[in-house]
Amino acid sequence: MNPFRLAIRRTVLFLDLVKFPHTVFALPFALMGAILAARGIPPLPTLLWILLAMIGARSGAMAVNRLVDQEFDARNPRTRDRALPKGLVGRGEVTAFAVVSFALFLFATSRLNPLCLTLAPFAMAILIVYPYTKRFTFLSHLILGLSLAMAPLGAWIAVTGRVETTPAVLGLAVLLWVAGFDILYALSDIDFDRATGLYSIPARFGAAGGMAVSRVLHALTLALFFLLIPLSGLRYFYLTGVLLASALLLYEHLLLIRYGLKRLDAAFFTANGILSIALFCFTLLDTLLL
Repeated sequence: MNPFRLAIRRTVLFLDLVKFPHTVFALPFALMGAILAARGIPPLPTLLWILLAMIGARSGAMAVNRLVDQEFDARNPRTRDRALPKGLVGRGEVTAFAVVSFALFLFATSRLNPLCLTLAPFAMAILIVYPYTKRFTFLSHLILGLSLAMAPLGAWIAVTGRVETTPAVLGLAVLLWVAGFDILYALSDIDFDRATGLYSIPARFGAAGGMAVSRVLHALTLALFFLLIPLSGLRYFYLTGVLLASALLLYEHLLLIRYGLKRLDAAFFTANGILSIALFCFTLLDTLLL
């Protein structure tokens, strides 16, 4: 095979391995944390290092997730066609990819400020531990939420070098939002999780119980988004974004109530992807124009 085509093929494989399109869930909130900290657009070098840190952390985390879950992915009809279970990539390659990705994360944090570098190993620990939590607690959804909640908090620290209330509230909102939609995503694996001894809220409490917990978490998410208005001084554009986020979460839950798992992709990826991008865009408009 032509070396160029081979390189493209391997790149596509690894982009699929780390579910690159799902970056849309965390990156907009990282950028949101950065612009709130700077009250506008941060310096370009800072944005670049934040972006590289995000790429490194997320790619490393997903690679570890694939390595840890390889046995289960191979047995699950929904995931058996992933690159690692099918043998399209080797464990050694994925391990090397994870090491390089986390090295990029550490280097990027070292270029930001001392607090970012100090906290980076703790962030890595959470990312590496998360895949194992599905083996012993149905609260694993919250650990995944924490993994993504570090994005806006880390970006704020990258800009200011401090931990403050506003990014903590935004991070908690992201944590609950991610946990809520991850519970919905886990609905498709209830039978598999129960059969293999994996833990999730739907496997523990059933589909109806899982959807109820998700609704509560998303209601709390919206309450925290609204709380950011007095905390951060955001105004009309951001409020418009939160109202749109409210409509999208309502749409997500109504889809599942009416159609069940048939519309899971629309409820999970489309609605939540639009939510994160829209909230970032409206926040950016608020900081630049008001």
